[in-house]
Amino acid sequence: MERIETVTSPDLLADRFEGHRPRLRAVAYRMLGSLSEAEDAVQEAWLRLARSDAGDIGNLGGWLTTVVGRVCLDMLRARKVRGEEPLEERLPDPVVSRIGAADPEQEALLADSVGLALLVVLESLTPAERLAFVLHDMFGLPFEQIAPIVDRTPATAKKLASRARRRVRGAAPSPDPDPADQRRVVDAFLAAARGGDFEALLSVLDPGVVLRADGGALTGGLKVIRGAAAVAGQLATFQRMATSATTHPALVNGLAGLVNTIGGELFSVMSFTISDGRIATIDILSDPDRLARLDLAGLEP
Repeated sequence: MERIETVTSPDLLADRFEGHRPRLRAVAYRMLGSLSEAEDAVQEAWLRLARSDAGDIGNLGGWLTTVVGRVCLDMLRARKVRGEEPLEERLPDPVVSRIGAADPEQEALLADSVGLALLVVLESLTPAERLAFVLHDMFGLPFEQIAPIVDRTPATAKKLASRARRRVRGAAPSPDPDPADQRRVVDAFLAAARGGDFEALLSVLDPGVVLRADGGALTGGLKVIRGAAAVAGQLATFQRMATSATTHPALVNGLAGLVNTIGGELFSVMSFTISDGRIATIDILSDPDRLARLDLAGLEP
């Protein structure tokens, strides 16, 4: 157990907080699906720590995780109350990194294969279900610690997590573990798109493939297309993208993806879930407002 013994130096307290920041940001990202809101939640945890009597905190990591959980729960509930941008009508923010890059903070953010497909499923849960599942199943917090955050008993918190687990299981495909295998399938997709080859495109798609495209206000929000034939029917759109844009291989939420630019300007980010050697999900973010807020500095050589 980490004990803060009579912290008198603000710098010392700040240093200890920074040691927990990557994990707190990972918790908040899974809870909110938004990088900017995750940063806001972590910052609020720091403000609450700075205002508290830190010497009375017996377990700093547990205390901060509880605070971030409460902040995120309030933010999720506020979204629903305001009726702004329903959770199921947008793609989560992608985390984009260069292939082979070793960024410890991004590694913490994306541990346990938190791909966009899984985040989409998490956004279909109620706020309390999502918190119980994220904190217990992804971060190992006991239900005794989760219960007061959601104003439930430990037994009820366990039921929330169990209900969430049933909804998540099977809803998000498990990605193939080998990055090279993932990349080969994405390269085959790109070659089929460039060549306008319908049969080749169809051959790399899982029969139950799901395409989610979020262009924001320009396209009326999130569009979802299901099934290999329907997704392959978007070949003309894929061909325009592949031939007019410059494609940059990248990791998107730790999985094989593409960053597409036109004239040096970011045009879209594509994430692929490759399962059993075929494309099970394609997630495309092309909302200019949200793309403008992405930090792509990690893509620079």
